[in-house]
Order: sequence, then structure tokens, then C-alpha cells
Amino acid sequence: MVDVCGGPLKDRRMTFHQFSHPTLSGAPCDFSSFEGQVLVVVNVASKCGFTRHYAGLQALHANTEGVTVLGFPCNQFGAQEPGTHEEIASFCEKNYGVTFPMFEKVDVNGEARHPAFAWLTAERAAPVDAGDIKWNFAKFVIGKDGALAARFAPNVAPDDAALVAAIQAAL
Repeated sequence: MVDVCGGPLKDRRMTFHQFSHPTLSGAPCDFSSFEGQVLVVVNVASKCGFTRHYAGLQALHANTEGVTVLGFPCNQFGAQEPGTHEEIASFCEKNYGVTFPMFEKVDVNGEARHPAFAWLTAERAAPVDAGDIKWNFAKFVIGKDGALAARFAPNVAPDDAALVAAIQAAL
């Protein structure tokens, strides 16, 4: 196809790689730096019943070649992430040995929703369809090309067979 100016029509489909957000240390991070990797994007919280998922997420990140977990602290669900960026980083390192990239707090729902989460929640991907995130530790699998490959509910553990299968399929 060609556009109205006669040139080739470019793919205008958005991908996760088009977004950015600062890390917990305040350093800017352009998500295009993760191109070619399968990502597991998770909204995390330190005082949640699912906080134990940090251990499985760290294992997934450390033991699965080509996979990077990205953690996005969020305080929108029961105020379960009240800490400062420094407190969050310390908690994750001390209690779970987290080495995967962690980012500054975000809103994942509502008017102040981070643009990446606006995109993630608008995209359709089984087994959880598009729509607002229901709680902490929702998991989104992003393919190497930045497209959303799968979405999982918060109660799905990082070693769940369906999540592992979706990651393997994206690899």
C-alpha cells in the first residue's frame, strides 16, 4: 500500500517499545531498549497478598534466557505500595533479591494511568481480555516485537504452566 504522498504505508500499530518511564533510581528508560526480548510487565506492591510473587518473578527473570521482567510499583489497590522509591528498592532487594528493572510508581487505571498501561489495558490478549487491571501483580507478556502476547490475572503465579507456555511461545 502507499500513503497519500506516494510513499510506502508505514505500520502505525503501537507497541510497548514506544513508551518510557524512569527507573526507581530516577534514570530515564526508553522501552525500545528492550527490543528483541520477551518481557513480563507486572504492576507490583510490597504489602499485598501476592507480594510473594516477587520470588517467582525474580527466578523467571534470572533463569529464562531472553526474558526480562519489568516491575511497576502501584499504590492504587488498597494502598499496598506506600513506600518511597528508595524504600521499594530496598524492600525488593533485601527480601527477594530482585535484580530485574523496577520503575517509579505508576497509576495503572484511571485518568492518571501511565500511557503504557493505557495501551496494555486497551489491547486484547487471552486469557484475560482488555479492560482495567483488577489488582496488584497482573502480568502482561510482551513479544520480542513489542506486541502484547498474553495477559494474566494477579493470582496467576510466575511459574504457572499457562504463563510459562505464553512466555515460551513468545520466545
